[in-house]
Amino acid sequence: MFSLSLFRRDTPALRGERVNLRLPNWRDYHEWVALRAESRSFLEPWEPRWAPDELDRSAWRIRLARYQDEFIQGTAAAFFIYQNSTGKLVGGITLGNIRYGVAQTGHIGYWIGERYAGQGLMVDALKLVVRHAFDTLRLHRIEAACIPDNARSVRVLEKAGFRREGLLRSYLRINGEWHDHYLYALIADDPQAVTMKA
Repeated sequence: MFSLSLFRRDTPALRGERVNLRLPNWRDYHEWVALRAESRSFLEPWEPRWAPDELDRSAWRIRLARYQDEFIQGTAAAFFIYQNSTGKLVGGITLGNIRYGVAQTGHIGYWIGERYAGQGLMVDALKLVVRHAFDTLRLHRIEAACIPDNARSVRVLEKAGFRREGLLRSYLRINGEWHDHYLYALIADDPQAVTMKA
């Protein structure tokens, strides 16, 4: 099967009323590290265990190289989320594990800085990525998983129109321990998805 990365040579920038999304670059390091560092205790319970060099510039270079490789291969697109009113970085959202053929699916993961949580910015970002996934990438299904205790993430997914499909037992290793996750999904022809499409 041929790679659809040939159709994604242009770097996407997704623009909404309150947020805009773009692929990260090396100049984002200082803003990214500051937001992640100040939000560490807020983020750690919901993420894979942070490496000792998590916020080092060398780890940042490796992260950027991975983002670029996955984007070129057409398997993922990692976006940084910027608030339109301030121009500040507020978080990140990735459409990863993109597959075509009989699946035509992708998986969404996201994080937001603590001071920006609860303002609806992630819901806005999620809707932009959903529109991009369905309209531009022509995916049929988008999935997301979250720990059942993560009430904020559950609200984000449900506000964005995702439907809970089940419980994945011992699904991901988060902060050093295996956790069950709710599986959420949105299908291209779901009524909620149709209203988001351009």
